[in-house]
Amino acid sequence: MTISSEPHVVGVAIPAAGYGLRMGGRRKAFLTLRGRPLLAHSLRLFLEHPYVTSVAVALAPADAEDPPSWLRELDARIRLVAGGKTRMDSVSAAIEGLASTVTWVLVHDAARPLVTRVIIDRCIGEAGDGEGIVAGWPVGDTLKEVGADRTVLATPDRSRLWAAQTPQAFPRDRLASAYRRAVEEGFEGTDDAEVYCRFGGTARIVEGSPCNLKVTHPEDLVIAEHLSAHLQV
Repeated sequence: MTISSEPHVVGVAIPAAGYGLRMGGRRKAFLTLRGRPLLAHSLRLFLEHPYVTSVAVALAPADAEDPPSWLRELDARIRLVAGGKTRMDSVSAAIEGLASTVTWVLVHDAARPLVTRVIIDRCIGEAGDGEGIVAGWPVGDTLKEVGADRTVLATPDRSRLWAAQTPQAFPRDRLASAYRRAVEEGFEGTDDAEVYCRFGGTARIVEGSPCNLKVTHPEDLVIAEHLSAHLQV
């Protein structure tokens, strides 16, 4: 069963409240890529998608109180909410900020500006009864598990490893419940699927793209500039 037969239920939650310590403490969502904020790039294809009827963006509290005009005026479906100190807090706030009619949520990183319509369609189309869907890409490098002193402890089998990306799709009620429990217990997951699966959910990987990178370091922005020009996004 997919949710493609019920397009009216799809919402998008975007955590955009973080300060990138590895980006010099700047708000990553508002860094510019080809003259436009990363957040604007990340929002565009979701807003163009016919199934998306609600979008909630969790901003830093100061930005939520006084958001930039381009964001306030971008689309009537967008709701701006105050995020928290952690990604967990911001995702939870964004989920709660979606329209009450939403029953399936796509969570997407504001700093992942090169998402494509194909990836979004794949996540929506593969979502089924209670199962989370995670965009991802097979790991190409050999990975090492290291200790505190960087001594190599193990070499995982990379044939079983995928790098998780976003968007990630989940049934709204179950994801919201998992996030509430995680916040109550002080659990800090590194992505939404980890939180979802910790509290009884299951998730499955679908193919994303090697170009669907997350801007974390200054070098990532340079790479994104080149990819964006090449992909014309």
